[in-house]
Amino acid sequence: MIYSPHGRDLLTLLERRFEDLHPDVDVRWLDMGSQEVYDRLRSERANPQADIWFGGPATIFARGAEDSLLEPFRPTWATAIAPHGRGPGDRYAAAYETPVVIVYAEQAIRPDEAPQDWDDLLDARWKGKILIRDPLASGTMRAVWGMIIERGSKQTGDTAAGFRWLARLDAQTKEYVLNGPLLDQKIVRQEGLVTIWDLPDILLSRRDGLRLGYVFPRSGTPVIEDAIGVVRGARHRDQARAFVEFVGSVDAQLLAAREAYRLPVRLDLPADSLPPWARDVRRAMQVADVDWDLLARRGPQWMRHWDEAVRGKSR
Repeated sequence: MIYSPHGRDLLTLLERRFEDLHPDVDVRWLDMGSQEVYDRLRSERANPQADIWFGGPATIFARGAEDSLLEPFRPTWATAIAPHGRGPGDRYAAAYETPVVIVYAEQAIRPDEAPQDWDDLLDARWKGKILIRDPLASGTMRAVWGMIIERGSKQTGDTAAGFRWLARLDAQTKEYVLNGPLLDQKIVRQEGLVTIWDLPDILLSRRDGLRLGYVFPRSGTPVIEDAIGVVRGARHRDQARAFVEFVGSVDAQLLAAREAYRLPVRLDLPADSLPPWARDVRRAMQVADVDWDLLARRGPQWMRHWDEAVRGKSR
């Protein structure tokens, strides 16, 4: 049993390939937001129902490790990823890199008219036209909010600057949307024109015919270390470890890149083995300088303050 925010495309792809390799294993999964996975694993800690936590920022996995939700396991491919991608005590490891981009409705906005950087979202022309995935349930949006707060703190020495920025964005925002697929649909229907979301989901939606454009912010794109770990007390520990080994294998990394737009985390893959979209992303995006360890420590407190003091207060 896998708890994951990765969505049907990737989960079905890996389920089928893993079952082909392990005919005696029946892979099942539940798709939910990464914060929802964390909350559910905490509520089930005394009687775990999941074997694997697959997907979500390493910052939220770090909280899960502190809460004893994950057991130590070092997959053989851990040596092929950057040291920071290996969680403390080998309780999780990064599986993919997930860039976050600015997204717009292609039918309504030309590429040169779309916001080109984070501060462009605060322009008066976008007031009431921005939709945001509910940050409390989304690890992706928590990472973006954390980046904004940390950026303000670097500039001023105080988190207040970041919260003021988020308050201005709140004033621009029409709605906080329940989940990613609904967010995509609302943008295509032009219920809003602009949003922020992760690149793999946008590329999958574009493949399926949705008219969504995207921009790598000029000042930097937060690239999330998207992790995987074995749940502490997993009922099917051996099979869970085998699945973690599979996800980080060369074959599975390239499969996910070619079929589900996942950016591999392995450093030992030849560039020419990656699909063209992945090579293009590596060339085009400027990676934001984010202190992910700070976000792991302070993020929950920042999000509580945002929810209590910022959300809905500026409109």
